[in-house]
Amino acid sequence: MRNSPVIGVSACLQPGPRSLQHIVRIQYVDAVLDGMGGVPLLLPAVGDRQQVDAVLDRIDGLLLTGSPSNVEPHRYGAAGRPETLHDPARDATTLPLIRAAIASDLPVLALCRGHQELNVALGGSLHQHVDELPGRINHQAPGEGTMDERYAQRHWVDFAPGGFLAKITGAEKAWVNSLHNQAIDRLADGLTVEATHADGTIEAVRWTKGPEFALGLQWHPEWHVRTDFVSQAIFRAFAEAIAARG
Repeated sequence: MRNSPVIGVSACLQPGPRSLQHIVRIQYVDAVLDGMGGVPLLLPAVGDRQQVDAVLDRIDGLLLTGSPSNVEPHRYGAAGRPETLHDPARDATTLPLIRAAIASDLPVLALCRGHQELNVALGGSLHQHVDELPGRINHQAPGEGTMDERYAQRHWVDFAPGGFLAKITGAEKAWVNSLHNQAIDRLADGLTVEATHADGTIEAVRWTKGPEFALGLQWHPEWHVRTDFVSQAIFRAFAEAIAARG
């Protein structure tokens, strides 16, 4: 591994003022720079044109970002909803990349949409509208307000007793932000639940079928990596997993 780890950061393909654009929010880049001393390498959503092996040869870890878009339902055997925004180019880029990264023992940190991608890539499924399920709260961000207000912590998640998150943070729960309308339904084989909301929503998962490091979080720790000890512990654990791989 290089002195400063190179972190592949997944991008979205979204409409721009004059053409399509590959987009990554600055907070993910800053979290790699400030949260783990890494070098961010943006991975465009090029779908089938991606050379997976070449990408894995050049990065030390994979950061899967959040997005306004959702994984296409056909990827997990469900029918679509017409009002839902999708990014098929991103799906075609990240899903095979996730499987290849885990198979090659490349550490993966998956956030929000990335958390959902991790589950789908490994054979799980998603709830397309969590708020429509009995007993669930609305996990979406407020419709108005500044970005800081939208990404402010809003609810607690409970860590699995004796689990990885409890170990790296020394805490039993965390106060987190919430900006999603989809969530894990059927958990993929090989993933273990690391955190839940009181309403039963799966908020964090970890790959436990082998020694590889793959951690998925439904919230956005990148937004508070400079100030929140749980966010800092998560990115530190990611960096340590990369260093341990050598």
